[in-house]
Amino acid sequence: MPDSDAASFPISNRNRLRRRHERGRFDKATVYDILDSAMLAHIAYVIDGQPYCTPTGFWREDDSLYWHGSSASRMIRSQSGGVPVCVTVTHFDAIVLARSGFHHSVNYRSVMAFGTARLVDGEAEKRRLMDRFVDRLFPGRSGEIRPPTAQEMKATSFVVMPIDQASGKIRSTHVSDDEEDYSLPIWTARIPLRQVLGEAEPCPRQLPGLKVSPGMAGYRDGRLLEEALRDAFDVTYPD
Repeated sequence: MPDSDAASFPISNRNRLRRRHERGRFDKATVYDILDSAMLAHIAYVIDGQPYCTPTGFWREDDSLYWHGSSASRMIRSQSGGVPVCVTVTHFDAIVLARSGFHHSVNYRSVMAFGTARLVDGEAEKRRLMDRFVDRLFPGRSGEIRPPTAQEMKATSFVVMPIDQASGKIRSTHVSDDEEDYSLPIWTARIPLRQVLGEAEPCPRQLPGLKVSPGMAGYRDGRLLEEALRDAFDVTYPD
């Protein structure tokens, strides 16, 4: 079981970086920042010897990750009894154009988290998690929207995975060429990439006179998505 009081994750063959050790991050502050500033994760698991990887929305509470899915989905059915999974998150930060194909690269921040996933039992806990998922992304919104119906609750399942181990990996450098290649007349550059929020487009059938709720204040036109998600986390899980 993970140690909630530890500042870093233990390192073993499962989460040890095999190459570029200087890019590795095992402290929870860095790992959790990468997780908490993302909306989408990829869940990798095996069914009858066949690997699968499912993209889905997720969130973190303390040292556990949660995600949801259709109660009829293959992913949910396979994880209901407790199975080992690997959860990955990646932020794509820049394209790096070098003087050789070998040194072309990208800048990124990524996490691989390992643990055993299991289905969440109990209608009361499912309802709490349904509200928690909405509020984690959009603080206070669960109290503004209609409650889920019995059919919606039946159709939705939640999975929890205590994080046993995790590792982060970050590349944040500029062009890095072989020394003898720097004299070549080749254009090189680092091209930053960002996920930027656009201007909200209200529903055409929205009732007149409605104002944006306070919980959506961070989702402003031109702002980085990861900044809005960090702010939402701080509101939902204050220190």
